[in-house]
Amino acid sequence: MCRVRQAPAPLPFDARAARRLRAALGMGPEHVAHGIRASYGLPYVTPDLVVAWERGAARPGDAELTALAGVLWCSPGDLIGRPRTLREHRIARAVAPQDVARAVGMDLRAYLRAEESGQWRGTERQAAGLARVLDLALPDLVAVTGREERLAGLLHSAVTTRWQAYVRPVARLTGLDRGVLAGALRGLHEDYQGHMAATLGWGGGGSGASESGKAFLDRIVENFWTAVGAGAGQ
Repeated sequence: MCRVRQAPAPLPFDARAARRLRAALGMGPEHVAHGIRASYGLPYVTPDLVVAWERGAARPGDAELTALAGVLWCSPGDLIGRPRTLREHRIARAVAPQDVARAVGMDLRAYLRAEESGQWRGTERQAAGLARVLDLALPDLVAVTGREERLAGLLHSAVTTRWQAYVRPVARLTGLDRGVLAGALRGLHEDYQGHMAATLGWGGGGSGASESGKAFLDRIVENFWTAVGAGAGQ
């Protein structure tokens, strides 16, 4: 039995950016549609479809978004917003999947499976190549290679117990300098404990502390990267 290949999830699309960029070029939807048909071989793209994209009633697929970016003289990333997945990062930088696979030394089918499943099974060397070819910042690299959930678990334990015990495992996961990590984890631990102490001191009892602490932990990865950035900039 052959496996049915699922259609890729729709790309995030910034409709307002598309409309703004078109207006800045002095183009109408009919000009955009004509450019996509003539230059990118997508004969079904009509002015009505362009308007539907700009109103958020429809979203362009991979080829359509690349063509739209070309006609609007921008990068696909300008129309995506902030990419989250490996596929979104690749399309945002207008890199073909075979070029990524070649750059990281991976079979094309294996790379496409990583995009489709969201599960990265490459080596550390391949991950470093991925960061280079897609110009990924470390937080994005951690996310697209499937390490963010593990990082969140380590950070959760670090701020709620002894942070010192988690410098090494977080360093192993992220490749960050241990000195920077120690400062970031210590600061996060102090912030969390101070958060809990303050809410308890308000007289609200455990409920307020629980909610405040949960909100802090829900943003723990974001707070971590902010702390790392602050520490590295000192």
